[in-house]
Amino acid sequence: MELESRNTTEAALIKYKEGLGMFTKKMPEFAEQFNAFTEECFKEGSLSQKEKQLIALGISLHAQDEYCIIYHTKGCLDQGCSEQEILEAIGVTAAFGGGATISQGVTLVQECIQELNQLKH
Repeated sequence: MELESRNTTEAALIKYKEGLGMFTKKMPEFAEQFNAFTEECFKEGSLSQKEKQLIALGISLHAQDEYCIIYHTKGCLDQGCSEQEILEAIGVTAAFGGGATISQGVTLVQECIQELNQLKH
């Protein structure tokens, strides 16, 4: 069953979820263990879930992983990050990642914020 997307960010999220679903059917034990591990990593703790999403976005930008950039931009917004907080995280990451971080931050992340906010209306 293919879902309709309203923009490129939503299309990427749908594609990722569909791919994850197919992978999970083929590798159920691995997927269960991996999901449990990542859920544990993102639980509220000494660091808030919001802070953890900002860290994950920074790592995603540095790694140049477009699906993770989209996923964690959404995670940041879902955890209540402001656009300014996200932009500052891009700035910190750029101190380590240079041009590649800025190129993804000024394009993909800003596009995701705009498109994800449009989906709320």
